[in-house]
Amino acid sequence: MKYGSSPCNRYTGFNEPAWMSRITWRCGMPTKIECGCGIFGPMAQELPTARIQLGPCTYVPLNLPPFQLKWQMSSDGKGVVAPCLVRKKTVALEPEEWVRQHWLHYLSSDLGYPLSLTSVELPLDLNGQAQFADVVCHNPDGQALLMVELKRPDVALSRAVLDQILRYHLEVRTPLLVISNGLHHQGYRFDGTQFTLLDSIPSYAEMNA
Repeated sequence: MKYGSSPCNRYTGFNEPAWMSRITWRCGMPTKIECGCGIFGPMAQELPTARIQLGPCTYVPLNLPPFQLKWQMSSDGKGVVAPCLVRKKTVALEPEEWVRQHWLHYLSSDLGYPLSLTSVELPLDLNGQAQFADVVCHNPDGQALLMVELKRPDVALSRAVLDQILRYHLEVRTPLLVISNGLHHQGYRFDGTQFTLLDSIPSYAEMNA
């Protein structure tokens, strides 16, 4: 799945595992995920060698549009903190948070999803267990449009990650699902019965047309 039209933003070079040809989600739902693009596979062992230095911390350059993050040193001088674009509070800029803030910027600035209608770490109750959806975008009526499950760049997009967002989808039935580690992204559209692989994420305007 690409975030832009440039060829450098397309994800290729992965061999599709046999189990990804068809995933049936057996939890009382007659739904399945069809996959055929070959981009959803194990990551290479090596991360990009380039790094972005912010104070005492280094971060992997992501496959998402860059933006000016207003960071500062943590009080102990050992880390970096930054204001969350949605939560309106300062958060520790851990690797997964680095990915999250880039996704929030991309969704709002490039695709038009309003930050005021976006939830971060949305609480979910899954059979009595408290879970949290990383990012959920809504429309003005409160309908959830898009759910994103995020991982740090060194965590591969495995079947476990896919299963995680599918469990969340039982609680929040968004038409769009995305999993991402900031370097690789996978998106699906849910039509009520099955999931279809996305080549790109529809904009907020397209989802509300």
